[in-house]
Order: sequence, then structure tokens, then C-alpha cells
Amino acid sequence: MEILRATQLFEGLGSFLRRCLFSVLSVGPFPRHIAFIMDGNRRFAKNQNLEQGSGHKAGYSALMNMLKYCYELEVKYITIYAFSIENFKRRPEEVESTMKLMLEKIEALVEEKSIVNRYGVRVYFIGNLSLLSEPVKLAAKRAMDATSGNSKAVLLICIAYTSTDEIMHAVEETCKEKKDGLRVDRTDENESNIGVMDIEKHMYMAVAPDPDIIIRTSGETRLSNFLLWQSASTLLYSPGVLWPEIGFRHLVKAIMEYQRNFAYLEKKQKLC
Repeated sequence: MEILRATQLFEGLGSFLRRCLFSVLSVGPFPRHIAFIMDGNRRFAKNQNLEQGSGHKAGYSALMNMLKYCYELEVKYITIYAFSIENFKRRPEEVESTMKLMLEKIEALVEEKSIVNRYGVRVYFIGNLSLLSEPVKLAAKRAMDATSGNSKAVLLICIAYTSTDEIMHAVEETCKEKKDGLRVDRTDENESNIGVMDIEKHMYMAVAPDPDIIIRTSGETRLSNFLLWQSASTLLYSPGVLWPEIGFRHLVKAIMEYQRNFAYLEKKQKLC
């Protein structure tokens, strides 16, 4: 009982200090949308001599902490790159293990005491969901339905996703829409013109603004086919730690880097 009380006291103090820091950071320009490329789970497991799958479990724990920090700092939109279409090319046993873990964690999202319900977070699953197994697909739909009434923040989980696939999907849907429109009204030639806005409204990520910051761990500076369309004026921050090792200080450094470069990013955004 004493240990539980001490843990709660420690967590409460940590949350208070983080909010104090937020009040300082919020004086400057503050990101509305932060995206994460969670790189390094497998390397972490290998470095620690852990069994297969343990790296992803450690990565999930790091993700829960990072979501808590972001929502305490009142970041409205969080996007995570959970599983690329390219990841299906990995060893079958590794893909199966990842899918089982994913199913377990998706189902945990709708539990009463989950982080999404605690902070009023609406969940979207972004990507070509038809590629998922039926249990994972159904669990994703249940989570989206169960959180559809939440409005304080948004969590976008990119699963079976690549930017190439997203752009192809948007172009195909736009062409189909234009073709159907011409069948209805053959007199307006402008209806056949395709603009950027036509494509953007069919993007998987149309439910959120473009990210202000993309954080990729492991010191990598590649986007790996993630949010290519949306990241033209986004800050890329690449701490050297592996994903399970990421902490609050890395988030703070990313926000400070964003604030330091805000004038340049804003100017670049206007040119896009």
C-alpha cells in the first residue's frame, strides 16, 4: 500500500513539473501535430539480448509514456508509424508476432482506464486496412467506433501504410470522382481538371493537419515512405536513442528545436 501511494505521489509530482514546463514552452509557437517514426525496437532487443518480440513490447511502453507526455502538453494531434506495408516482407513469424501484439494493444485502447479514454482521445487507423488480418481489422474498427465521441485530442495510427500507397489511393479516388462527375454533367469541362485540393481530400491523412514535427529515433534522417506529401514544411528531429529509450527530454528538445526554427518553417510553408 505504501509503495502504491509513493508511486502515485511520484507520478503526480512528475505530471505537475511537466505542466510547469509546458507553461514556459507555450509562450513560444507550439506544435499542434507531432508524428513519430518508432525506429529501433529490434535493435534494442538485440542489444539487450532479449527474446524476439520483447523489443516491440518495450517500444509499446515507450509509446504510452510519449502519448501521456504529449497529451499533458496539450498537443492536439499525434501520428505514429506503427506498421509499414513494407514490413509485411519480414519473416512470417515476426509479422505474425507483431500482428498478435498489435491486436492485443488495439483491444486495450477501448478499455475504460486506457490512455485514450483518460485524455479524451479519438483514434483513427490510417492506411490500406484491407491488407490486415480480419481480427486486427475488426479490432481497429471497434476502437475507432468506441472513441468517435472523444474530441480533446486525436491519435492517428498508421498501419499497413506507406506514403506511396496513400498518394496512389488519393489519385485513384480523385479520378473516379471526376469520371463520375462528368457522367452527371457533360457540359462543364472544368469538372475534369484535377487540383491539389482534389487529391488532398482523398488522402488517408485528410482528417488531420500536416505535422509540425516528425521525430524519428535511432539518429536516422530518412522518412521511410512516411507522410511524404504532408511533410514539405515539417521539422525532422532525429535523436540518437532507439525508440524504447526515448524520454520526455527528447520531446522537449524537439519542441525547442521547432520553436527555434519556426520563422524558417513558417516561411517555407507559405511557399508551398
